[in-house]
Amino acid sequence: MDEVSIGADGIRLGQLLKLVGFADSGGTAKEVLALELVSVNGVAETRRGAQLKVGDVVTCGQQTVLLV
Repeated sequence: MDEVSIGADGIRLGQLLKLVGFADSGGTAKEVLALELVSVNGVAETRRGAQLKVGDVVTCGQQTVLLV
C-alpha cells in the first residue's frame, strides 16, 4: 500500500485519482467511477466530488493508497 500526502483540507476523489495515476484526466476518472472500480474504505464510490480525508484508504483495481 502506497501513502499519499494530502493537505489538512483533504482532497476530492477525482483529483486524487489523477494525482496517483489511477486516471489521466477528469473524464477518465468519471469513467472509472461509473464502472464502480474505486472503493473508499472498502465501500464502492461513484462520486467524483467525494471529499476524502487523512486516514482514508482508496483502492482502484489492484492498487491501494492510504491518505496521510
